[in-house]
Amino acid sequence: KIRYRNYKENIKKGIEFHKINTNKFKTNLFAVFLTTPLKKENVTMNALMPLVLKRGTNRLNSQELISEKLEEMYGAGFDCGIEKSGNNQVIKFYVESLNDEYIPDKKDMIEESFNILFDIIFNPFIKENKFNKEYVEGEKNKLKKIIESKIDNKAGYAVDRCIEEMYKNKPYGLYKYGYIEDLENINEENLFNYYNELVKKCKIDIFISGKVDKETIDKVKNNEFIKKLNERQPEYIKNGDSEKKETVETKVIEESMDVMQGKLVLGLDILNINEEEKYAVSIYNIILGGSANSKLFQNVREKASLAYTAGSSYLRQKNNILIRCGIEIQNYNKALETVKVQLDDLKNGKIEEEDIENAKKLIIASVKSITSEQDTEITYYYGQELAGTLIEISDYENKVNAVTKEQIQEIANSVSINTIYFLKD
Repeated sequence: KIRYRNYKENIKKGIEFHKINTNKFKTNLFAVFLTTPLKKENVTMNALMPLVLKRGTNRLNSQELISEKLEEMYGAGFDCGIEKSGNNQVIKFYVESLNDEYIPDKKDMIEESFNILFDIIFNPFIKENKFNKEYVEGEKNKLKKIIESKIDNKAGYAVDRCIEEMYKNKPYGLYKYGYIEDLENINEENLFNYYNELVKKCKIDIFISGKVDKETIDKVKNNEFIKKLNERQPEYIKNGDSEKKETVETKVIEESMDVMQGKLVLGLDILNINEEEKYAVSIYNIILGGSANSKLFQNVREKASLAYTAGSSYLRQKNNILIRCGIEIQNYNKALETVKVQLDDLKNGKIEEEDIENAKKLIIASVKSITSEQDTEITYYYGQELAGTLIEISDYENKVNAVTKEQIQEIANSVSINTIYFLKD
């Protein structure tokens, strides 16, 4: 049993319960994550599944009935979605409800919340051993629109395309909402068969954040739907050290579309680092493009006026940094050169102590803010669970503070450009 400000407990093999004790909120937040490896053949089914499940359960067989039930629970909220985490796809379900002490009559809101959440996930509305055809067809149309609208946000589209090219024919290159050509082959029968297989094999994590007593875990263990779940050797891919990279020849991809502004994305690999060195990468990324004082923002956007936007973000699970610039299309070569100069400057140790201090402060402020929102804190601990690490938020701060200029320069020298993607008119 691991104890963090809270604790986690193994309910059954492959099924973990996590409790985050906090009295900052008037609500409790319940979350269930189903985690499975990213694969082309089921990425679209996984994206469709939460949409179909939220349409109805065997007890509450329509969205109207589910909404009525949530309304009776003093306006509790339900949400679900899909995420990519490293080489995994995660199907997420949430219920947020008032803490018992803010409720006039003695209702066990914790139990009610778990019941409706487990009901939606593990007790779907089925007819003749398959999902309801009308629900599946309706949600297929909605998912099709989501996939088609990917192209509407050009900046997001360019980032997605860069990742797709960096991870061509690899799991992380897959689009989390799936593919229209795969949607066409999904029906109420094969989706239900797949759902049954998934629930038997996937990694299941149950989280609760709020004011929770010791009896809560017993209530979860004794819930009828949890009792029915089998033990499993969970199928998922641990995030972390396994992502070893070699230097590759830089790919240059140009695409044309009806755009007013060019979108330049550089996908960087960070070669051969371990889990501990990721703190130095976080600081490197802030100095490079993660703040308004960063080299990209100051030099590409402010001084050279080559970009409307210029910044970078760090994909911790995959050891990649993505540089994003919105530029005038004719400034492509100049902007690319200026970006490369910033990378070289960092390699050559052109790093001010003040930049390092500011970057550390920024990271620590964002880490401290994790506990100010329940879903952010759940996401943080879930990330720890998937990486097989357990870094308390206070330890995280110490690790960031311990990073030296030499370590940051070492990171700068382990960076190579994997892909340059340019979206132009």
